[in-house]
Amino acid sequence: MGRIQYFSTVLSELGGMLEYISPLTAVPLLIAFAFREYSVILPMAAVPVTLFSLGFLLNHLPRRKEDIRLSSAFCSVALVWLAFALASTIPFILVLDLSLTDALFETMAGWTGTGFSLIMPSPYIPETLLFWRTFMQWIGGMGVIALSITMASRGGLIQSPLFRSDSRSERILPGVIATGKELWAVYIFLTLIGAGVILVAGIPLYEAINLSITTISTGGFVPVEGGLAAYNSRLLEYLLIPVMIVGSTPFTLYYISYRKRKLSLLGNEQVKLLLLFLAGGAAIVIADLYYLDSLALSDAVRQGLFVTAAAISTTGYPEQNLQYFPSVTIVFLMLLMFIGGSSESSAGGIKLSRIAIGYRGILWWFKRIFIRAKVLVPFTYAGEKVPDSVAEPELSKNMLVIILSVLTVFIATMVVLQFHLISLEVTDLVFDIVSALSSCGLSTGYVSPGMPFVSKWVFILVMWIGRLEVIPVIVLFMGIFRGHE
Repeated sequence: MGRIQYFSTVLSELGGMLEYISPLTAVPLLIAFAFREYSVILPMAAVPVTLFSLGFLLNHLPRRKEDIRLSSAFCSVALVWLAFALASTIPFILVLDLSLTDALFETMAGWTGTGFSLIMPSPYIPETLLFWRTFMQWIGGMGVIALSITMASRGGLIQSPLFRSDSRSERILPGVIATGKELWAVYIFLTLIGAGVILVAGIPLYEAINLSITTISTGGFVPVEGGLAAYNSRLLEYLLIPVMIVGSTPFTLYYISYRKRKLSLLGNEQVKLLLLFLAGGAAIVIADLYYLDSLALSDAVRQGLFVTAAAISTTGYPEQNLQYFPSVTIVFLMLLMFIGGSSESSAGGIKLSRIAIGYRGILWWFKRIFIRAKVLVPFTYAGEKVPDSVAEPELSKNMLVIILSVLTVFIATMVVLQFHLISLEVTDLVFDIVSALSSCGLSTGYVSPGMPFVSKWVFILVMWIGRLEVIPVIVLFMGIFRGHE
């Protein structure tokens, strides 16, 4: 298959997704009218118009009627997030006069659910753009949930109990659209519940909705000058913790609970791991802040609980003063961010499911070393025996993603250090790169408007690669530079 024919198939898949999402990107226009920010209407309207027009054009490209390859599907997935981010730069460039690099940094952070930002909310920035920055995280979070469920439904160790796709088809984006349609009601309902929880802290309704949007999507961008600190509310920080946990829990469980009218979460292994990491991690961070940083116990508990939840859920909320935390605490939080939340949730990281599978895989491999070759040692997962023909490739794929993620962090760190002309603390840099890869947004201070040009592009790429769990982006570049037979 020639390169042109191959990518005509890829772009046709992409077009359908752009057409489907484009109406949602018109929602910020309601905010523009509500706040009478009429000068923002045309730049903001350019986003849905651009996405729909491009989608319509791509969706009607001539292509041969043949089954799409898995590599083509991965390329389409990678291009979807890139296309959304590029189109979304229009209002930031036209209204705020940002450079393409800074605008793309904002939109990539938005669509990938990363809390990083180069713009600080202020009275001079239109409310429409601040809402758009938050709303991107909400749409992107739903997209990631639908994508992970669609991939899980294609077989392997972890299969979605809800949506089974035809195993003979390699098309992914149509499955994402179908799954998204099933889950929108649950997603909106949980967002409204989150807003109701936040209202308890006395936050105004509009701001409570904004906070819920960015927390359920595990985004962490606060569209208020001064961030969470502006509210000066300890109660708010405690209330946000359960909302963060909800956003990093498998959404299929909420859907099942809705269908069966019975809430059942604690039986899920990922939920158990999430709560275990939260409780154990918070205990360690609280102890570090109390004994090593000499904080008062009440402050250590509040900060320790909040930052641990922000790290493991990859919600972020980057306003935390991490530069004052002990170095050992920074490294520990980096590990929590790298692990991340549950698969089939809006959280980033390598996912708790891979930790569970990897742990069982290591035990399985070592057990077989001590057993005679003729003795079969079954691999078990979720209480069921898994055939070796399934277990071996699934374990390999899980380990591949973990290895590629570590390699991405290493390469990104080396590139930044190579082009950074002043000395900097390597631990802080690696922390922020891991945060970008995990779609988190916690920062020790390296990410800032004054960071070097090359660093901004490195972080843009890392956010994109990390949100899609590395492989789709690698497949896209291989398709561009190698071509296909």
